[in-house]
Amino acid sequence: MPVRPFEPGGIDRKYRKRPLPMADRPEFQSPELGTMNVAPRKVRPMYADDHWNSQPWYEAPREDPDIPEVYTYTDAISYDPGDEVTFHSTSTAKTWRMQIYRDGLHPETVHEVEAINGVFSSTPKDAYRNGCNWPVSHQWTLPVDLKSGFYRVVSTCERPNGIKFVQHHFFVVRPTDKTRRAKILMVLPTGTWTSYNDFGGANHYFGVEGENQDQPSPVLSLERPWTRGIVWLPAGAPRICADPAPEMGDAPRYAMKEWAYANGFGQYYAAAGWAQFDRHFVLWAEREGFELDMITQTDLHYRPELLDAYPCVTIIGHDEYWTWEMRETIERYVEGGGHLARFGANFLWQIRLEEDGKRQICHKFKASQKDPVAGTDKAHLLTSAWEDHTVKWPGASTVGVNGAHGMYASWGGFAPNGQKGMTVYRPTHWAFAGTGLHYADIFGDKQHIFAYEVDGLDYTFRHGLPYPVEVEGQPDTIEILAMSPAVLAEDEPEGEGFRYYVRGSDHEGLVECVTGEVTPEGLAKYKYGSGMMVHMTRGKGEVLTAATCEWVMGLKRGDPFTQRITRNILDRFTAG
Repeated sequence: MPVRPFEPGGIDRKYRKRPLPMADRPEFQSPELGTMNVAPRKVRPMYADDHWNSQPWYEAPREDPDIPEVYTYTDAISYDPGDEVTFHSTSTAKTWRMQIYRDGLHPETVHEVEAINGVFSSTPKDAYRNGCNWPVSHQWTLPVDLKSGFYRVVSTCERPNGIKFVQHHFFVVRPTDKTRRAKILMVLPTGTWTSYNDFGGANHYFGVEGENQDQPSPVLSLERPWTRGIVWLPAGAPRICADPAPEMGDAPRYAMKEWAYANGFGQYYAAAGWAQFDRHFVLWAEREGFELDMITQTDLHYRPELLDAYPCVTIIGHDEYWTWEMRETIERYVEGGGHLARFGANFLWQIRLEEDGKRQICHKFKASQKDPVAGTDKAHLLTSAWEDHTVKWPGASTVGVNGAHGMYASWGGFAPNGQKGMTVYRPTHWAFAGTGLHYADIFGDKQHIFAYEVDGLDYTFRHGLPYPVEVEGQPDTIEILAMSPAVLAEDEPEGEGFRYYVRGSDHEGLVECVTGEVTPEGLAKYKYGSGMMVHMTRGKGEVLTAATCEWVMGLKRGDPFTQRITRNILDRFTAG
């Protein structure tokens, strides 16, 4: 198992006390270059009623000795410098290669193993719930001065036809007192990534559970690989946004599903993950000169003290799933003088973590019937919506908005021709300084920053300005800065060849969670809403939420308004 090119003790030469100047370092070569992951051709019938949603798919090893492959996962989701990382793998190849690099604007390879002996181990049928339990393939002690960040683990093997098989995993290196270098601590929303990870048979949305093997799993293991697309994506993978907008009479399109089916990626790749959201923010921030340290939501849950050293905490993209403890940590941090910059959306579900974070629980719509804590003295930990009539902890208490008032925008039957930017209502707020934006101006529309899932509040207008409707447990300091319409149910106008995807399932499920039953009055109350950019103070600290998953597209696609607003927020929140 030859390892190169490291000093004695396994420390890469790049991590000596005096690192090589950038000009002297070897040029980074992406392990993802070249043709990869092309299966042998096999003809099968397609029936007239077949479509991508009639046969949902999940990722699993092929386990064919004639078709080499390799899959790897790590024994934890994050580590301190100096910790030992244990890799678990299965492979039908004789040997395979591992490469690890710190991802970002300037990727750096930190570890390579040229030839690891392939050892095959079958994947348990309940791997999604109880883990893969594959044997140890490799161990590596992290350098003691390794930077905090996101580290891709790339496992590859060659196939007889010359095409390579490539699989991606990751781990995060946490900052320590010795390695901390930033004023911004970025929390990766790994609870949401886990909820969408279908590797081995299920996630929180669909799967092989139940009598008919067609139900999602309320229990998910982190001891398994990530489904394809969460860690790495090729350029051009479609986002969840109607682009181009449909013409009159066009059938609804779900381009991300079509592309995933056509290219062998997870059917939920576009909904969550480093590759789709967080990475775009990191590239922009590093290009702008902002340094970032990183932790996972698991760290937020178990290591709340990590926040104390930072004037600013940020979370990006899609952060749908949180534990009670995570929320308590954020609220204590803000009340003590911290600043939360949240450029993400869909604050909706409570989860529980078990086994030191290696297992995630969320019963969602079935929590009142299936969750063991229902009806007990721990009913506040029910893994349902935060606005659930049993949980009663409004999401706005933590982030200023919630996922129950609007949620969907700009795709499928969710206002596909709607506004894809935000309308400004309070242009004199400090977040808009230097933008030149006026009341009623729209920013980010061309870059499609308002899309997929958003957060909002019930609101009313007075004298042309929006104000939150008072709700018990919701802070009274919330100020709505900008907003756009969103919906909770997919509109379904009839047309030639029209087929819809989500339809009204989430609408009905959330109404039952929030009110206790599905009634016409409840459905009407929660069908329409908005996504909002809000600011609030809490104790000595502040929260600024730009509540749309696609905010990062304004950064990536060069919208000067979105970029200036983001800089304003980060500059103010790191100035202390």
